[in-house]
Amino acid sequence: MKAVRARLLAALLPLLASLPLAAQNDFAKNLAPYVPSPYAVVDRMLELAEVKPGETVYDLGCGDGRVLFSAIRKFKAQAVGVELSPVLYESTQREVRRQGLEDRIKVLHGHLLEVDLSGADVVTLYLLTDSNEKLKPNLEKYLKSGARVVSHDFQMRNWVPERVEKVEAANRLHTIYVYKMPPKKLEPQ
Repeated sequence: MKAVRARLLAALLPLLASLPLAAQNDFAKNLAPYVPSPYAVVDRMLELAEVKPGETVYDLGCGDGRVLFSAIRKFKAQAVGVELSPVLYESTQREVRRQGLEDRIKVLHGHLLEVDLSGADVVTLYLLTDSNEKLKPNLEKYLKSGARVVSHDFQMRNWVPERVEKVEAANRLHTIYVYKMPPKKLEPQ
């Protein structure tokens, strides 16, 4: 995972340095770069979370909305996405409206650390491990017992996953971590 993170950061640093200062400040608010999960990984994340019809899936950093659309189409769930990027937010909102899915998908424009997650049955993430660490207090505060947290490629430190699965997609191996609330925690050494 450190190698994946290092490659992502190495690719993004030159781009970040070339941005105007205001854009750099917006980037600093992000908890991860926009890297869409392959569709096969999205579907497997939702399968491993055992999403049931009528449940609500929150995707934190929803990007183009692929988790949201899969959750409602394949699992008959409700979906809420949170996206910081105005461009991605607007694009996903347009697609929700174009498909007439406003009653099934809600997209929030804002920072994922400022969202009330109490309505979530499942939370999906593709953030960095350090970002997951920042998010953990909100997950522990808001999520009800039995809610599932599914993280693509990056673990929740000191939480013991219920399941870990490797998925081959887009020419690489992806890891999916599934946690159930309240999370089992590693014993301090």
